[in-house]
Amino acid sequence: MMSRLAVTAILCAGAGAAHAAAPAPLPSTGMLIVLPATGTVRQANDQVTVVMTAEETSKDKAVAQSRVNLKMKQGLALLKQADPQASLKTESYSTYPVYPEQTNPPNTQPRVPNGWRVTQSLRVTTTNLAGLPKTVAAGQGVLGLSNLYFGLAPATFQKLDDERIAATYANLNQRVRAVAAAMGRDPADAVVEVMDFEGSGNYAERGAPAPPAPMARAASMSAAPAVEEPSFEPGETTLNMRAVGKVRFK
Repeated sequence: MMSRLAVTAILCAGAGAAHAAAPAPLPSTGMLIVLPATGTVRQANDQVTVVMTAEETSKDKAVAQSRVNLKMKQGLALLKQADPQASLKTESYSTYPVYPEQTNPPNTQPRVPNGWRVTQSLRVTTTNLAGLPKTVAAGQGVLGLSNLYFGLAPATFQKLDDERIAATYANLNQRVRAVAAAMGRDPADAVVEVMDFEGSGNYAERGAPAPPAPMARAASMSAAPAVEEPSFEPGETTLNMRAVGKVRFK
């Protein structure tokens, strides 16, 4: 009769053999796998858009309009002199009435304006970032700075977009190799059947910046002091992409 010690030894040996035997890989011929892929690229900003505004308020609408027209004319001349290569575009021009404050209790009579507010905005776009402080300070001698944001010039954006597509596809290839290794297959047996670069819906660029907030009334041209040059940090733009690839193993 076999002793208890011998039986225990046999059972332990059998269990060890079972653990040592690697499980057989699942059949993968013709298998279709779906893999997400991502790509991220960064680029220093090389373009800036500045929105400058002239604003005047007067009881006489024609006076307010004339003052704004003169300020914008003078501001345009200063900006063109500071940065001849800049692209200038009128952003908006508006004239609207200014009403007196409501009394308490409210006046039931029709409201009559007691003045007019006139504003005109100018969009300045340039790649001359080194001269930006000088350009903005020159414009601020007459106009108000309403908004400023950095970005990429069209050619730079296209280059970065090409790079993020390449980065996303490289990430898919890396993932396919990892999956092939886990399956015990040769990566050369994998064939990409579909590459969807728009399936995640994350590729639409951000919309245009929000309209500039109303500016406080600017000082008259004759009273405008010289403006100290501001400081800016252009920063960088990051582009991300998500894609989905369908890969079949032969």
